[in-house]
Order: sequence, then C-alpha cells, then structure tokens
Amino acid sequence: MPILIAVTLLWAFSFSLIGVYLAGQVDAWFSVLMRVTLATVVFLPFLKLRQIEAKIAFKLMVCGALQLGIMYGFYYQSFLYLSVPEVLLFTVMTPLYVTLINDMLDRRLNIGFAISAILAILGAVAIRYQGVDEGFIKGLLIVQGANICFASGQVGYKRIIAKERPDLPQRTVFGWFFLGALAVVIPCFLALGNPDKLPTTTLQWSILTYLGIVASGLGYFAWNKGATMVDIGTLAVANNLLIPAGIVVNVIFWNRDADILRLAIGGGIILLALWVNDKFNQKYAKAQTDT
Repeated sequence: MPILIAVTLLWAFSFSLIGVYLAGQVDAWFSVLMRVTLATVVFLPFLKLRQIEAKIAFKLMVCGALQLGIMYGFYYQSFLYLSVPEVLLFTVMTPLYVTLINDMLDRRLNIGFAISAILAILGAVAIRYQGVDEGFIKGLLIVQGANICFASGQVGYKRIIAKERPDLPQRTVFGWFFLGALAVVIPCFLALGNPDKLPTTTLQWSILTYLGIVASGLGYFAWNKGATMVDIGTLAVANNLLIPAGIVVNVIFWNRDADILRLAIGGGIILLALWVNDKFNQKYAKAQTDT
C-alpha cells in the first residue's frame, strides 16, 4: 500500500498539468506517443528477451496496450469536454470496474455493481446539474472508456504476475508492458494525430518529458508492482486515493473558482456508490467463507 500511496502523490499533479498546459493546445495523440516512448526507453535496458515465454510477454503487452495505450487515447480526449476536477471525479468508477473485471474473470456475479454504477452516474449529473449537455455526456462516457481500460490492465497484470511468473524481478519484464502500449499508440498517432499541433513552448516539452519519464515510466511500474503486493479490494480503494489528491492540487494551484459545494455533493454521491459496492463485496466474501 505505501507504494500505491507514493504513486498517488506523484500522479496528483499530472491531471492539472495536462488539463491546463496540454489539452486543446498539443495534439493528444502526440502527447500520448511521447509519454509512452519515453517510458519505453526507460525500461528497455532492463528487458531480458529470453527470460519469459512468448505467450506471457504477449499477455503483458496486452495489459500495456489497454492500461496505457488505449486508456490514454480516451483520457486525453476527455479534457476537451470536462474540467480537471470533473475528469478526476469521474475516474471514481475505476474501483467498480476493478472489482467487476476481477469478478468476471473469477466467474462470479457482482450484483452491487449495477446499483453502484447508477449512484455514481447520479453523482456525476449532480456536479453539472445546470449544464448537462451533449458535450458533458460525451466527456463522461470517454472517461468511462479510460476507466475500463485502466482497470483491465492493472487487474490483468496483477493476475499474470501472480499466476505465471511471481519469481521474476518485475523491472526485467515491464518493458513488454510499454512495448504493448507503443504498438497501439504509434499507428493511432499516424492515423489520427495532428502534426500541426506539436508543442510550441519549452514548458510544454518539459511537461511531456516529466510525464513520460517520471509519471508514466516510473509511476506505472511502481503502481503495477504495488498492485501485485495487495489484495484486489485494497487495489480498488487505492484507485480512488488519487481523486481527492488531484482535486486539492488543481483547486489550490489552478482552479480556485471551482464550485466546491457542487463538487462536494456530487463527489459525496459517488462515494456512496463505492460504499454500496464495498458492502456487496464484503457480503459475498463472507458468504464464500461460510461455505
């Protein structure tokens, strides 16, 4: 858990850096490409090609493609429709997806997910009750796409390491994770990117470098390593530590005019959704223990 908390503090600034300095100014797919490329370069020297079987390497690449490549595609687009606090609050659904995906892989039904999802959507609407328009709904759905990809990647990585090769030093195989992300990002940039919207200032280049090497490279390695050291419930909760940290950073440094009351009401409803989901999970775990 300490590793997950440390990464949370590291990532707390990333949302605002993207929302304030990059979104709408620098092509989203170029931003993603640079982040993933730099992160890949960090871990390529540690990669030992013959250390794991090809099928395991492929599985790790799929995790990277989902958790980083495809997720970033959704994530960067969401800032075109939502404010930074809204993007942060709408990532609150990630723990629900973590438990749902893990339950599906274990072939069991999480009844609480449907109830929790409805409550979380109501919380999202409460945040923008005077401005629910097509753009807002589109932004909300885009964030959910990012949440599902992020949840799928970390659950998959945790299960692969635990079941396939728990003996391996993770730094020696994590390069496959980033190579999988790169395999998605390169064709997406070539097909969808806008070469006319590259960074134009030293600040933008510096932010992308920091996000690539530190937030993506070191951050994702530490997060996924931490995920393998805790149970799935703790991992789900850890996903939401980023929300209050990110909002505090954004409001203090960049968004002091944010409607705190509305964010608090909507956030409270969304937290209720998580509580409901957790209660259902506890009930299921107790029933399993009793049988």
